[in-house]
Amino acid sequence: MLRSHTCGELRPANVAAGVSLCGWVDRVRDHKGVIFIDLRDRWGRTQVVAGPDSPAGVLDIARKLRPEWVVRVQGTVGLRPDGTSNPKLATGGIEVSCTTLEVLNEAQTPVFQPGAADLPGEEVRLAHRWLDLRRTAMQDNLFLRSRMVKIMRDHFDTLGFIDVETPVLGRSTPEGARDYLVPSRLDHGALFALPQSPQLYKQLLMMAGFDRYVQVARCFRDEDL
Repeated sequence: MLRSHTCGELRPANVAAGVSLCGWVDRVRDHKGVIFIDLRDRWGRTQVVAGPDSPAGVLDIARKLRPEWVVRVQGTVGLRPDGTSNPKLATGGIEVSCTTLEVLNEAQTPVFQPGAADLPGEEVRLAHRWLDLRRTAMQDNLFLRSRMVKIMRDHFDTLGFIDVETPVLGRSTPEGARDYLVPSRLDHGALFALPQSPQLYKQLLMMAGFDRYVQVARCFRDEDL
C-alpha cells in the first residue's frame, strides 16, 4: 500500500502515528538546514519536515525536490511547534517528520503553479488542462457538481424515478439551433446528429410506460457562441 492517509486527513488525534503519504510537491522551503515540504493531493495539504536528525539520505533527496514532483513520504505525525500552526489548513496543527522519502516521478518545470495567485490566461490553462485541474478551485467545482448530481438522483430514486442514458447519435430533427453532424463510417453520405435535447427519447420512454424518468442529459447545440 503506497499510502495510509490522504494529505487532508491527518489531525492532532493522529500524533505519534506512523503514516505513509503520496502526493505532489507543492512548495519546498529551506529554513536554516531544515526542509519543509508542502505535500498536496486532491484531499488537501500536509507539511512534511526533513532535517539533520532525519535518516541518512532523506535530507539530500529533500533538497533536490521541485514543484509538481510526485513523492512518497513515510514518517511520524507530530504537533507543530507553538506559534507555527496554520488555522487556514485542516491539517495546520500537525506536521510529519520524514523518515523515508521516495521520488515516484520527476516533472519538468510547470508552465504555471496550480496554487499560484498570478495565473496565466484561459488559453494557456486550457492547453495545460491537466495542470489547471489540480487547482483547488477547479476541483471544488467538480466535487460540487458530483455532489449535486448524486443528491438529485437519490431524491428522484426515492420517488420511484428511473435513470436512463439516452443515445447521443440519432437522426437530425428540427430544433432551435443547428445540429452537430457526424458522418456514418459504413453508409457513405449518411449523417448522424448529436441530440440538442433528449425530447424524442423521453417521449418514447413515456409511450413504453416509463412514467417517471430522469436524466442528466448532454445537449449539443451549434449556436455560434
